[in-house]
Amino acid sequence: MTQTASVIEQQVVYLNGQYLPMCESQISTQDRGFLFGDGIYEVIPVYSKKLFAWPEHLQRLKNSLEAVSIPNPLTDEEWLSMLAGLVEQHPWQDQFIYLQVTRGIQMQRDHLPADCLTPTIYAYTNPLKPLAESVLQNGIKVISLEDIRWLRCDIKAITLLPNVMMKLAAKQQGADDAILVSREGKITEGTASNVFIVKNNTLLTPPNSHKILPGVTRTVIEKVVAEHQITLNEQELTLEDLQQADEIWLTSSTKEALPVTQLDGQPIGNGQPGPMWQVLRKHYQHYKEAFISAQQNS
Repeated sequence: MTQTASVIEQQVVYLNGQYLPMCESQISTQDRGFLFGDGIYEVIPVYSKKLFAWPEHLQRLKNSLEAVSIPNPLTDEEWLSMLAGLVEQHPWQDQFIYLQVTRGIQMQRDHLPADCLTPTIYAYTNPLKPLAESVLQNGIKVISLEDIRWLRCDIKAITLLPNVMMKLAAKQQGADDAILVSREGKITEGTASNVFIVKNNTLLTPPNSHKILPGVTRTVIEKVVAEHQITLNEQELTLEDLQQADEIWLTSSTKEALPVTQLDGQPIGNGQPGPMWQVLRKHYQHYKEAFISAQQNS
């Protein structure tokens, strides 16, 4: 038995009201998520078996459901109970949950959804591993690519083929990821992350809009830097801004803040993770520790 098969046999998933082994979970081929990518998702980090920044993730989940007109199938309390139950069925203290809601099963394929479909709810969890020491020491390499996605990237939709294509393009060019540039020449985000830069000791990030996902980690970073009097401004950024930046970060729920040390083959700053990233990482870890302590004492 392969290691992957062994892991799947041990894992439990949630599917439409039931916890069951991953190897036994089945979804209809007529599910609109399979046929059309008609659904939304969330990724939620878990520390010491507690959902991190859960209110923000829940609100984004509800915003995405409302934006695509999928009825919210659970109450706030039911969402939390279901996900906490899933977490407890696995041994890992730190995990990340993948949660997906599709519009449901429609036997006759039609772009127009039928009335009164029952949403399909699927969730599973994996161990959340710390960043590799090589990344902490050396950062990551990225390239810039034209943003070929649709114009509602604020919806956390499961239709991620453009993101996959751009991630593949980065790999083919020897990079770890890509930073996306809109047709108007503005920086949007990474293939699965928000973008920050540091210039003259000021942190800069593009403003929220329909062209980028409102990242929860981005929101946490905003709180952390505000607590430590680090200046953060939202403003439009160009590729030239990135090329002249002292530091670049990519932020996401599973990676926190990744230091970018090379862009399009050229070093950023001195080609090593920068001093503000070092400070931010320390403050972010303290923020997590305070969260874990508060949860344990509640």
